Amino acid sequence: MKALYLDCASGISGNMFLGACLQLGVPEKYLRQELDKLRLPHEYDLRISDVSKNGIGAAYVDVKLLREFEPEKIQQEGTNIRRLPRQIHSHEHRTFADIREIINAAEFSAAVKNTALKIFEVIAQAEGKVHQMTADEVHFHEVGAVDSIVDIVGCAICLDYLEVAKIFVGKVNVGSGYVKCAHGLMAVPAPATAELLQGFKTYSYGAEKELTTPTGAAIIKALAEYRADLPEDFTSEKIGYGAGTLDLPIPNVLRIYFGECSGNIERRLVKLETNIDDMNPQIYGWLYEKLFAAGALDVWTTNINMKKNRPAQMLSVLVDSEHQPDCAKIIFEETTTLGLRVINIDKRIEATRKMAKVETNYGEVQCKVSAYDGKIVSITPEYEDCKRLAEEKKVPLKIIWQEAIANQQARLS
Repeated sequence: MKALYLDCASGISGNMFLGACLQLGVPEKYLRQELDKLRLPHEYDLRISDVSKNGIGAAYVDVKLLREFEPEKIQQEGTNIRRLPRQIHSHEHRTFADIREIINAAEFSAAVKNTALKIFEVIAQAEGKVHQMTADEVHFHEVGAVDSIVDIVGCAICLDYLEVAKIFVGKVNVGSGYVKCAHGLMAVPAPATAELLQGFKTYSYGAEKELTTPTGAAIIKALAEYRADLPEDFTSEKIGYGAGTLDLPIPNVLRIYFGECSGNIERRLVKLETNIDDMNPQIYGWLYEKLFAAGALDVWTTNINMKKNRPAQMLSVLVDSEHQPDCAKIIFEETTTLGLRVINIDKRIEATRKMAKVETNYGEVQCKVSAYDGKIVSITPEYEDCKRLAEEKKVPLKIIWQEAIANQQARLS
C-alpha cells in the first residue's frame, strides 16, 4: 500500500503539507481544479512558488485571503461630516456545521470528504475540550478561516490523488515562545495544538516560534500513527519538501517520504462492553456517532435477554488504548449503564487497504482494495459514489456496483 512518513524536524502546518505533496507529484493544475469545487472563488487566492530554505529547495503554498470592503460611508452630524470606517466581510468565525455544509456540498469524492471532515472533527473536539463546550458549539476563529479550509481540504485532495493508505509520523518539533491567537497570547504549543498532539512524541528546538500549527497537529491526530523511525517494511520512492513561512536557523521545511509499505498490521485493542435494558432505542444512533467521532474503531449492539427474561442490548465498542478513556466517558454520559467490562484484545490482524479510482460507464467510483499476505482479498466500491451515480443516471445501484468491481479487477490483473 502507498504510505507517507512525516519528518517534522521543523514542525508541520497545512500549507507545508500541501507544498510537500506538490513535490511528491500532485499536479498544481489538478489541485486548483479540485479546490474550485469549494465554490469560494472570491475569498482566497492560492499562490504557489519554489523557494529555498537554508539551501533546501521546497514548494511554498500561500493562501491569500481576499477581503471585501463596503464602499466608504459618510455620516453628516449637523455641519460636521464624519467618515465611517469600511466594514470587512470575513468568514473567520465559521462553525463546524458551516464547514461541514461547505465540504458536503462540493462535488468531491467520498474519500476526500471523509478525510477533510475527519481532520476538522478532531480540531472541533480539541477546541471544545479547551474551551469547555461541545464540538458543535465551537466557533473556529483561525481554524474556521478560509485559509485553513483550503489547507485541510487541499491535503485531503492530495492524499486521494497519491492513493495514500497509511501515514506515519516521527517526533514533532512544536517550537517554543508565545503565539498570538484569537484569545490573546498563548504559550507554544497553543492549547488546541497540545491537546491534538497527546499520544505523540514532541520536542522544542531551533526557534522561539510556533512551528506546529493546530491544522498541522490535526492532520497528525486524525490520520497518522507514531513511529520513531521509518518502518522496516517501508520502501521510500520519493521525498517532498514543503516550506513554512518563517526563516529560521534550521531549514523551515516539512520532509515527507512517499513509498510502499508492505506487510500486515497487528494492533492491541480493547473491547468495552455493557448490557442495557432500560434506554430509549432512539439514543443508539446518537451514541454511535459520538463514539465513532471519539476514535472508536467499531461499535455494535447484540440482542440479548437479561434477568426476568427482559429484552436488552449488549453494547460493544472496539477501541485502542489511546481513545479508551474518551469512549468510556461517552458511554457513561450518554447511556443508562452503571458499569463497563474491559476486555483486552491481544491481537487484531488487519488486511492492508487503499482507495483506488475506477471508471465505469456511468462515472468514476472509488473502491477500497484490501490485501493480505501480498494478495488482493476484496474489492469494495464506495456506496456513496454508487448511490450518487445511480440517482444521476437513473439505473439500479447494483449495476454500477458490479461494474466497478469487474473493472477494478481487470485493472489490477
